[in-house]
Amino acid sequence: MIARGLWQVAPGRAEIREAMLPAPGPGEALVRTLASGISRGTERLVLAGRVPESEWAAMRAPLMQGDFPFPVSYGYAAVGVVEAGEASLLGRRVFCLHPHHDLFLAPASMCVPVPDAVPDRRAVLAANMETAVNILWDARPLVGERVLVVGGGVVGLLSAFLLARLPGVELVLCDLDPARRAVAEGFGARFCAPDDAPGDRDLVVHASASEAGLRLAISRCGFEGRIVEASWFGDRDCALPLGGAFHAKRLSLGSTQVGQVAPAMRGRRTHGERLALALSLLADARLDALVGPEVSFDRLPEALGGLLEAPAGAAQPLCPVVGYG
Repeated sequence: MIARGLWQVAPGRAEIREAMLPAPGPGEALVRTLASGISRGTERLVLAGRVPESEWAAMRAPLMQGDFPFPVSYGYAAVGVVEAGEASLLGRRVFCLHPHHDLFLAPASMCVPVPDAVPDRRAVLAANMETAVNILWDARPLVGERVLVVGGGVVGLLSAFLLARLPGVELVLCDLDPARRAVAEGFGARFCAPDDAPGDRDLVVHASASEAGLRLAISRCGFEGRIVEASWFGDRDCALPLGGAFHAKRLSLGSTQVGQVAPAMRGRRTHGERLALALSLLADARLDALVGPEVSFDRLPEALGGLLEAPAGAAQPLCPVVGYG
């Protein structure tokens, strides 16, 4: 069988390549892709060749092909139907951490069934929802806390979606793009521009991937507040104001990263169980607001750069979706 996959081959350039797939072996599944999601933050860095060499091993997606910096086939948000292989999965829709390919082989253990209540387009958010779940496990929010989320991309908005479920939480989401307001408010968060971000926060989740955003997160923390760094800067350095009130307020700044299950649940939840939980949390039609625009797989090489780098001042897409129909 011939499969086609997207490959990033040079800074700013991608192409579709063909490869022969063998028949699935024991414990494998052959998946025909229905949709895949583009994770704009990470895939932007990959396409630009900005994954630092020191992080090449850590940033390998589970089933990516090739090697950093190029050529590499990268991605981790595929939804498809199992056509052959593992009998228990035959004919079922599954989510798999696989790059943008129209047909692929994967370990059956990595193919997690998609709940019937979650449509294909929304299911591509599973990897980002898994990240948001891990962020909350790392952040350990408390009932009634004053919480600020800085950055209204997909991960920031999904974190706000989960935080809004906690009783008594005073939740604000801050972003430069006013188009994020309706989504944030639909999830139960108050929206504000950076200059209007409230202070004295007990918990701040930073997800803007910008130095200015992290500085804002630090400045808005109250006494003994916690800043959870959920974005990734790639090969960029970040200068932070760690003098002044940072020590006097006894602030805590910690990272969160989805590659490992957060310590709060490590040993009690596997990666597979965490992903299954993320998929179940997508059974909410409000999350459709995060998905789009859609591009056909055949047009993906030419469209990818524009999807990842929207012009300054333009409304930024959230989670572009690749269609394989």
